Amino acid sequence: MTLPASSAAGIAAAVRGGETTALEVLEAHLATVESRDGELHAFNVVDREGALARAAQIDAQRAAEGPDGLGPLAGVPVALKDNICTRGLETTCSSRILAGFRPPYDATVVERLRSAGAIVIGKTNLDEFAMGSSTENSCSGPSRHPLDPSLVPGGSSGGSVVAVAAGMAPLALGSDTGGSIRQPAALCGVVGAKPTYGRISRYGLIAYASSLDQIGPVAANVADAARLMEVLMGHDAADSTSLQEPVPDLHAVLDRGVAGMRVGIVEEMNVGLAPDIAARLAAAVEALRSAGAQIVSVSVPSVAYSLAAYYLVATAEASSNLARFDGVRYGLRVEGADINEMYVKTRSAGFGAEVKRRIMLGTYALSAGYYDAFYGRSQKVRSLLIRDFAAAYEKADVLLSPTSPSVAWPIGEKVDDPLQMYLSDVFTVPSNMAGDPAMSVPFGTGDRGLPVGIQVLAPALGESVMFQVAAELERLGAGL
Repeated sequence: MTLPASSAAGIAAAVRGGETTALEVLEAHLATVESRDGELHAFNVVDREGALARAAQIDAQRAAEGPDGLGPLAGVPVALKDNICTRGLETTCSSRILAGFRPPYDATVVERLRSAGAIVIGKTNLDEFAMGSSTENSCSGPSRHPLDPSLVPGGSSGGSVVAVAAGMAPLALGSDTGGSIRQPAALCGVVGAKPTYGRISRYGLIAYASSLDQIGPVAANVADAARLMEVLMGHDAADSTSLQEPVPDLHAVLDRGVAGMRVGIVEEMNVGLAPDIAARLAAAVEALRSAGAQIVSVSVPSVAYSLAAYYLVATAEASSNLARFDGVRYGLRVEGADINEMYVKTRSAGFGAEVKRRIMLGTYALSAGYYDAFYGRSQKVRSLLIRDFAAAYEKADVLLSPTSPSVAWPIGEKVDDPLQMYLSDVFTVPSNMAGDPAMSVPFGTGDRGLPVGIQVLAPALGESVMFQVAAELERLGAGL
């Protein structure tokens, strides 16, 4: 597979081959950050000094040892969502309550990136504690769409997606609790993937909803996303939910095509679409059919309940996880007359409106007398989803759906209407609830020339077949 020199694979090959240096690559990307980030606000912090030191280290290693000792991401700048812990580098979750917090350790994914030769360029903006679908719920202000700064980039991993889409970094990491990688990737025209739950370590990811959260890659193309996914995957003893499964060779499947493969169209995920999204989905289906895939219709009935169940499971877990932010051990502290007043003042000043909304909803769902009616029933819906998806995968190797029901919308249009904002994730939430992998691939444009993403869903541990179809979909959509 031939990739451009600007791709992560191309950069790493050029650094290893001595055609360029890690320092030259980094300085070019830092220049793009300097020229564009003032308008787009992809980054909360740029670690210029640390990145330059790391680039110099990689170049010294190349000079002393030659190319063999360099990793698969040698010299590649990577942006990290600001809810992933980085030792000594401020990590805030875009929340006032964590202002100035510098973790004493690196997340496992950060260690793996550095072992692969990558350079952490900075921490990216997000909806506070990853709670949102537009990156407007940030204490430092919204990120903006790289094609039209009057539009949202999606969320909650909007900053990471903008960094890649605007050329500030070839790769980025996001977190995906209900679509927070895939939805902004679709809106901004890049590739975003969520692995099977447990495939990538969550150690060092500041938790929103622990049974749903997953770290995943953002990239400009499928091959780069595969390369990054391979680096990140693998068992981690520090994460009790980490799977002991071998890391698949995703690159080996990217050129296999889809001839003879069964691609399922989920009836319940093909409704309520804007006309331009429906047209792109139909085009993707026909393109795969022409490439030799067998198109089948499947039903996942419990998808109809997945969004409501998700917002009970996620908020209940958020209510528990965010209890640790109390002003006692780290982050913001607002003094009060006694400890209870200090708690109230700290959390009132530290959390934004959307975070408070979700904490209160989750606390209510867990309260005595309502636990079984809300949280318990939501977990039953989750079991139904797992069962229904398993039945669908008996008829199809992968499933296809839109990633987002619409293209990007103007900043401010939905921020005061939580229900409309939540509906932005209606097609991405089911995979998180089931724990299955899914990814978004750009496939042409919709209204106003804005990007449209098509979602490829696969069964648990089905990353290989997912990337195989995604790579073909990318080829078929090239130039649209």
